Amino acid sequence: MSAAKLRQWRQHKAFRIEAPRWSAAQCADIERYLGELAEAVPVEVPEVVRPTADDNALAEAATNLWRAQRKLAQGKQEAQGKQAARYLRTCAEALAEAGLTLQDHDGEPFHSGRSVEVLLYSEDPEATAETVLETVRPAVYHHDRRIQTAQVIVAVPIAPVADPKDSHA
Repeated sequence: MSAAKLRQWRQHKAFRIEAPRWSAAQCADIERYLGELAEAVPVEVPEVVRPTADDNALAEAATNLWRAQRKLAQGKQEAQGKQAARYLRTCAEALAEAGLTLQDHDGEPFHSGRSVEVLLYSEDPEATAETVLETVRPAVYHHDRRIQTAQVIVAVPIAPVADPKDSHA
């Protein structure tokens, strides 16, 4: 007895579905139609691209470059700082020519559908909507293919405290 027939026997008699009874000609027609359909509709399987060791090394280098540039932008501009900033800028330009792009999310509106990793939700009395407060690690793209997901801290507005005497419960 086939597995399909056994599954039907588990059901109450009123709910059992009898197997279809097709002639050999009908079965041949169905096979032919399915073959034509498979030829007419090309099935494209999307290529799943996983980051390689090279991608991970590029992402790590780009992230450290981004962190160094942010640190220099925050500090005082001395002669050595200016020279280091120039070297970092040259390095960033070389990586951009190689197809590497970094995306910083600071100050952008946040919604749950974004493809970022939220490390922390921080209540902020000045926030009117959920906003990316700080990018801890930028998103890195290599030729428009993401090889590193951004990590962010999100500022959340403080919810007003409900007044117990205004309760209608």
